[in-house]
Amino acid sequence: MTSLDLARTQRRTVATLAASQVLAGVGVATGIAVSSLIASELSGSDAVAGLTQTAAVVGAAAVALPLARLAARHGRRRSLTTGFVLAAVGAVGAAVATTLGSWPALVVAMVLFGAGSAAGLASRFAATDLATPERRATDLSVVVWATTIGSVLGPTLGGLADRVGAGAATSDHAGHGAAQAATGAGPTAAPYVLATVAFVAAALVVWVWLRPDPLHVAAEARTPAGTVPPPGPTAGGVRAGWAVVRSSGAARLALGAVVVSHLVMVGLMSMTPVHMNHGGATLQVVGLVISAHIAGMYALSPVIGWLADRVGHARVLVVGGVVLLGAAVVVAGAPSDDSARLTVGLVLLGIGWSCGLVAGSALLVDATPASSRTAVQGVSDLSMNAGGAVGGLLAGGVIALWSYATLAWGAAALVVAFLVVAVPAARRIGRLPGSVDVGRR
Repeated sequence: MTSLDLARTQRRTVATLAASQVLAGVGVATGIAVSSLIASELSGSDAVAGLTQTAAVVGAAAVALPLARLAARHGRRRSLTTGFVLAAVGAVGAAVATTLGSWPALVVAMVLFGAGSAAGLASRFAATDLATPERRATDLSVVVWATTIGSVLGPTLGGLADRVGAGAATSDHAGHGAAQAATGAGPTAAPYVLATVAFVAAALVVWVWLRPDPLHVAAEARTPAGTVPPPGPTAGGVRAGWAVVRSSGAARLALGAVVVSHLVMVGLMSMTPVHMNHGGATLQVVGLVISAHIAGMYALSPVIGWLADRVGHARVLVVGGVVLLGAAVVVAGAPSDDSARLTVGLVLLGIGWSCGLVAGSALLVDATPASSRTAVQGVSDLSMNAGGAVGGLLAGGVIALWSYATLAWGAAALVVAFLVVAVPAARRIGRLPGSVDVGRR
């Protein structure tokens, strides 16, 4: 395949991945916006509210390596489609659990629901399979940015679906006294129905249009003419992936940045709806704040990717840490009814996360041999989601025992600890003064 053919295939790949991310973003963001509130209402416990978010992140972590192995054996197309289908099954389970009023069943369903996040994360690496070194962060960021549209619409559409579902339920139970009151006051399954449709549509887009498979094309492009292509585009599994990460200072910095960014983001974001609920905020107001947060996560990602490709991935990682610190400080002092300040803090939280994800992912690809990339990417997504699970679990406990402010100050302390380690490492391997960027050698 000529360089022109590769460039054309890459453009088609990025466009297809971006389209799927728009749809999947609706599903993921809808679940994020409503699951903690629904669980809190069904259980009467803030700790259980955090548990639903944790379950989704645990699910994303659990399927990260299987999806990476599936990609290595059969390509990105089958891997991403599988992830979105699993998420659709989880959304159906969440709808059933909500209808039955069972928070334990909702928590279990959210484990499968988390596969949508895992597939979305894997999509960013798929965008780098055929990207040139000078455009890795940029192409990756375009796919990340596409999530903005669906993610901003998701919570708003979820709130609308909830109101429509509540109206229909009230109509169906008219004249039934106590049953009507109970149904009208409780949550509806409508947001999860919306998520199901979104995930199925994302799976169809990938299955139909992600042709040729970018991972297969990349493997063929690396194979000399007249030789037999290797059986798979990755060497080894999780042990090989960890070995590659341990052997590279750049890979360790990249993985650490991605994990810390996701842990802090999930911890603060998952408990903000509960904090606002204590101040009497409606689901629509909560949805708007979460939409602003998600816009911060994705809307500026092309700018962040462009900047990372030009000034250095390591430098952008450090900037992201500083922004995360600012976000934690802003929300730490925000009362539960101060939606404006919480919005500012969550937008900063999203921007800091985006710096860590985009620059960290690009640096990880640069620091990894082509034959080991899918294994390392699986390790990265496993670690990232495990960090998010820890963040969500700790956040629920901290809120139950202390307060949202305590949670925010704890997040700030963690970011400071990360920066103490990351700044010297970035000076050694990034394009900070006196150093050379790994991705630009």
